[in-house]
Amino acid sequence: MVDQGSSEDIMYPDLFKGLNLKLEDLTAYDSPLISFKGKAVISKGKIRLLVQSRPETVGVDFIVIDAYSPYTTIVARPWLHALGAISLTLHVKVKFPSGKQIEEILGSQSVARQYISAAILHQTEPESSVSATEGL
Repeated sequence: MVDQGSSEDIMYPDLFKGLNLKLEDLTAYDSPLISFKGKAVISKGKIRLLVQSRPETVGVDFIVIDAYSPYTTIVARPWLHALGAISLTLHVKVKFPSGKQIEEILGSQSVARQYISAAILHQTEPESSVSATEGL
């Protein structure tokens, strides 16, 4: 998922495990994140990985969190800026310069709808988080 409003690139457990990463691979990251539900989520840590987008490869600092998501990752402004990309949410695509041409990453509206439906239907288990308004 591309989230133009987020200032952090997020990695979820499925991708973390799928890449055979270990907790020892993470560096400390102790700033809480605010979830879509308005709760503070404590991360497991941070990891820098190279992400290839066709001919371009950029380093991305992912914040790893242990929470349910139908997505494996959320790429945000840092990834978009590193790539020099523009996200077109209506058309589910990202465009970025590469050499003398413009490359394009196409998404699928039907798959995006399936992910959103899964997120809405998923009954989340109690998270180890606190409300963002608690303690204010």
